[in-house]
Amino acid sequence: MNEELDVSQTDFKPALAILERENTGSGSLVMILQKLQEEYGYLPMDVLDMLAKRLNIPTAQVMGTATFYTQFRFKPIGKHVIRVCHGTACHIAGAAKITDILREYLGIQENQTTGDGLFTLERVACIGCCSLAPAVMINEQVFGSLTSDRIVQIIDDYRKRELKRGLSPNTDIK
Repeated sequence: MNEELDVSQTDFKPALAILERENTGSGSLVMILQKLQEEYGYLPMDVLDMLAKRLNIPTAQVMGTATFYTQFRFKPIGKHVIRVCHGTACHIAGAAKITDILREYLGIQENQTTGDGLFTLERVACIGCCSLAPAVMINEQVFGSLTSDRIVQIIDDYRKRELKRGLSPNTDIK
């Protein structure tokens, strides 16, 4: 008999705890997905499969709901999420240039994460800091009146802090 090994490295305990704690009736799928994403940082496919089985609904229904809402992610994000504002004021002040510099310096495109898992780059419509244009938000901290040199320095500062904490960024990343 040839049994397949379960190679999943996902810890299902948090997902099971969420399902035991929350109302799993009709209409609760979005709330459960939100809680799962809050726990895992994204929605792992094996967790979505398990969720469908536990709720006795097709995986396609879970995926249909999860893909309908832009709030849900299906890949892990970096420890530091860089949101580049592309609202009107930031656009006029050079948001495209800041985005280009970040793409080149980090070696990723928008909605991608660096190989070392430190940074995810996102483009957003507005972060509400028009007087600081061009601006980015890294996690919950806003940086404004950015120049090419300043955004590179900010990224370098984040990397230095991670190195001090004992994390070693991938040397392939600039």
